Amino acid sequence: MELLFFYLVAMVAVLSGFSVVMCKNPVNSGISLVMTFFCLAVFYVMLYAPFMAAVQVLVYAGAIMVLILFVIMLLNLGPEMLKRFRHGVIGGAIVAAIVMVQVMMFVGRGTVAGVQGDITRQRVLEEGHMQLMGLKLFTEFMLPFQITGILLLIAIVGALVLAKKDV
Repeated sequence: MELLFFYLVAMVAVLSGFSVVMCKNPVNSGISLVMTFFCLAVFYVMLYAPFMAAVQVLVYAGAIMVLILFVIMLLNLGPEMLKRFRHGVIGGAIVAAIVMVQVMMFVGRGTVAGVQGDITRQRVLEEGHMQLMGLKLFTEFMLPFQITGILLLIAIVGALVLAKKDV
């Protein structure tokens, strides 16, 4: 039953992800992205990580999507802007097909690896998911964490610069 539920949620996640790319209206695309985020939250619950599921819903489906929709509406891309970039759809489809073939080749030739690393399911259940995640985040992954924050700040400032008409 769990495997059937996984396949159902995976199918919804893939379809909503496809809808993000294929929707002509940016707001509809954003709503499809929220659905994809909710599917990812369900995956986290299935992996016994309820805190990550809550963060996924609150941070990504909530705050980030509000920011994305705010920027989309702030930029106010009209039909003339969409017509200018319509030629990229064919090139994007070709690149997507090539990437899909490569992914299928890698998945077809690969093997399933066992559990690697020192964090097992038993250790997560004993010590707690948050403690282990915080320990890794603020020791081993501190630099990527800080770089991600700086990139998000740069993206927000860039969106504001683009939205301002007279610089």
